[in-house]
Amino acid sequence: MDTNASGNSMSERRSERRGTDSRYYSVQFTTEGLDSFYQFKLWNISPKGLCILVKEESEVLNHIEVGDTIDMTYYLADSGGASETLKTQIKHITKNEDGRFKGHYLVGLSLL
Repeated sequence: MDTNASGNSMSERRSERRGTDSRYYSVQFTTEGLDSFYQFKLWNISPKGLCILVKEESEVLNHIEVGDTIDMTYYLADSGGASETLKTQIKHITKNEDGRFKGHYLVGLSLL
């Protein structure tokens, strides 16, 4: 357990453990105004949500907003290209200011 500067214990802010394993490997979608489909690898996976990385100059960011519900095609990790189309809500769009993914936005997805 972590402690803060005053020595008091702090609890984990996330309610679920995060990991890199999931039933899905990537997701593909398009929205009104986009001319093609975009496919992204899934990251930062928890039992109730998924995350994609989108470059800050990507056209996709001009066509999605928090709260949007989009039919997205999820590609299964262990099935040689099989997929499932699921209603998905955009939960957050957060700019990553530093570290490995600097220059990207983390887009949180929630399966409905």
